[in-house]
Amino acid sequence: MHLIKSQKDFFAGLLFMALGIAFALGARTYNVGTGARMGPGYFPLMLGVVLAILGTVEVVKALMVGKPDGDKIGKWVWRPVGYIVAANLAFGVLLGGLPSIKLPAMGMIIAIFALTLIGAQAGREFKLKEVLVLSAILAVGSYLVFILMLKLQIQVWPTFISG
Repeated sequence: MHLIKSQKDFFAGLLFMALGIAFALGARTYNVGTGARMGPGYFPLMLGVVLAILGTVEVVKALMVGKPDGDKIGKWVWRPVGYIVAANLAFGVLLGGLPSIKLPAMGMIIAIFALTLIGAQAGREFKLKEVLVLSAILAVGSYLVFILMLKLQIQVWPTFISG
């Protein structure tokens, strides 16, 4: 009799637990503060605790629910993983630039369009019109939330456009 009834849930739970513990440990180097006066470590700590709890629940569920040998893990599909990693790297580089090679920051709008266009390649279907509409909605929504509402100092456009 096998102890793990759902390999997918078991290993997903372990991943959540590991990420949660890593976030919680990383938050220790920052001032956590209190619920009323949150410090920079408060959110990573709470996120880490919640992820670890969710992971624990998922691991326990994987050990108790389901038929033995059910939900086996399939092989890794590297193409989507590569596109998602590339999309996030492109977003970071375009948003902040890469001073070591003298690449200037391209701003939030271009970074969001690049993130969405590259990340959409990970799916089974790619419809350019739909991806461009999604990119525009995400860019406008991000501008409204981060720039207008939260007043964050993020470069919106490349300097050759905004001056």
